Amino acid sequence: MVYVQLSGDESVLDDYRPYITGPWSFDEKTPHALKHRLHEKVLSLLEDLQSGSRKPAPPPSEFLFRKMMEVCVGQPVPEEYVPLIKHEMGLAGAPPLEVEWRKRPPQAELDKFKVLIIGAGESGLCTAIKLKALGIPFEILEKNPTVGGTWYENTYPGCGVDTPNHFYCYSFEPNHDWSHHFSPRQELWQYLERCADMYDVRRFVRFNTEVSDAVWNEKLSSWVVRTKTGDTFHANALVCAVGQLNRPLIPDIHGLESFRGPKFHTAQWDSSVSLKGKRAAMIGTGASGMQTGPSIAPDVECLVIFQRSPHWAIHNPNYHATVKEGMKWALKHLPYYSEWYRFQLFWASADGLHASLHVDPDWPTPDISLNAVNQGFRNNLIAHIRKELNDDPELVKKAVPMYPPYGKRMLRDNHWYKMLTRPNVDLVTEPIDHVEPDGIVTRDGKKHEADILILATGFQANRLTWPMRIAGRGGKTLRDLWGDDDPRAYLGIAVPGFPNFFMMYGPNTNLAHGGSAIFHSECQTRYTLLALRDLLENGYQAMDVKQEVHDAFNRRVDEAHSRMVWAHRGVGSWYKNRRGRVFATSPWRLVDYWNFTNRFDPSEYSFTSGAYRGPEGV
Repeated sequence: MVYVQLSGDESVLDDYRPYITGPWSFDEKTPHALKHRLHEKVLSLLEDLQSGSRKPAPPPSEFLFRKMMEVCVGQPVPEEYVPLIKHEMGLAGAPPLEVEWRKRPPQAELDKFKVLIIGAGESGLCTAIKLKALGIPFEILEKNPTVGGTWYENTYPGCGVDTPNHFYCYSFEPNHDWSHHFSPRQELWQYLERCADMYDVRRFVRFNTEVSDAVWNEKLSSWVVRTKTGDTFHANALVCAVGQLNRPLIPDIHGLESFRGPKFHTAQWDSSVSLKGKRAAMIGTGASGMQTGPSIAPDVECLVIFQRSPHWAIHNPNYHATVKEGMKWALKHLPYYSEWYRFQLFWASADGLHASLHVDPDWPTPDISLNAVNQGFRNNLIAHIRKELNDDPELVKKAVPMYPPYGKRMLRDNHWYKMLTRPNVDLVTEPIDHVEPDGIVTRDGKKHEADILILATGFQANRLTWPMRIAGRGGKTLRDLWGDDDPRAYLGIAVPGFPNFFMMYGPNTNLAHGGSAIFHSECQTRYTLLALRDLLENGYQAMDVKQEVHDAFNRRVDEAHSRMVWAHRGVGSWYKNRRGRVFATSPWRLVDYWNFTNRFDPSEYSFTSGAYRGPEGV
């Protein structure tokens, strides 16, 4: 792709097309001789470009660009993706899609306006960086002592990302130095630390400052925000960037408090506790459990894992692979290489699966699969499980889920299945009855003695924004609207009755079919800035999404989910509330959400006229 874009010579596309069968690196089987000839062409081209004897080709035509995309990933790429890829990946000469002023307000007016951001994780930092670029004053309140959010808080062994790192980073700040294709938590946190400093937003963060409540002042059209220490902040607009997965869920198990050994949640890992030679019990086999287990199994005397229901985990040969130095060099120095690689990963880990997650109403085995493609996934996953478990019938029975693939979050096989075959690991599927000071007793009366208890039990995703109290017009709170477990918002961003209020990673924006949470954060940030631009350029005090717009969108969300895997009757997950409504996950493809958030329609909002007031007017 580098060669074609720089030279305009498309002949190599037809040479390569037969050998690329998918977007992952392991999906290409190009003969060595063909690769060697291309390397020679690229080297000669780069030398000519460097010497000035040749100029780069102009951006490819629409037809050629789409052909390049399809050969690059070995699959058809629908035309509707072309604008997204061009702008998001910065390909074909298209600049990144940024929000710019159409009619910049006077600086004196801008200086009166202030945005308050709650949270300095990846979405809060993204919002801050873009507000700073537009010149809109802001401040961030962060409960932790530094930036990074979930990547700062979660330090359990094996913690890492399950999205390819070269896609799981800001589109405007690619990182070419990832050590692995799926990097560990430490590198992700350090990346966000660097971004905070590189874009000079750290100085706008108040650390160790936890928000307790935020109230909309109708008279002054502003937000009054209070912290747990009693401090008060005022803002014209409020951005809630705390996400869905930030408050640990502690299970309600009789006797849990009586356990006398070290006991902690994976999100509150106690690194002072040595696991060496200890008897460890771990409750939970979701994402954090599947990463923790294989990381600690070699060190403990024994590891007893308590599983309520099994999860599907897919094998990816690149999961533990390091990024070679030559590739790092190419990402840094070869024109367009990093952009095309990012597109390849976008296609590999995003919308390609979406169509297979819809229910075929005529499918004969709806309990275990949705359609022919989904059944194919199931067959491949089971084959991998059997192979890793040495076809042990008892373990296979425990490890194979009885629901369709992707019904719950699809996990990465972090050597999980191999770990289950270790002599010091026991997978228990009998339900827990109670906890005693020195172990866990299951309903069959068996006691599993333990020195350390690890809770890999996830987060309180259904209590979005909790424990904060956020009150809009008339004093009505989000909890009044949502109850305990039914959050809703327009585009996952705006809520009627809560003026000048925007959410990052809000309801129905979790990505379960693939993609990057950072991609979604950039979409939400862009939409928020488009909305604020309209507010500021027109001199309004407040903007509030219309109830009918919000309700129509959520009806579309529910209708789309009714045909998809996450609403499957036989699957219980944190994506659903207790009535079975899917509140967390997005039913949309990435291209759909990108299109939804790339524009702002003022007709969908009600506006309050009048000049806004700065904090001094509150």
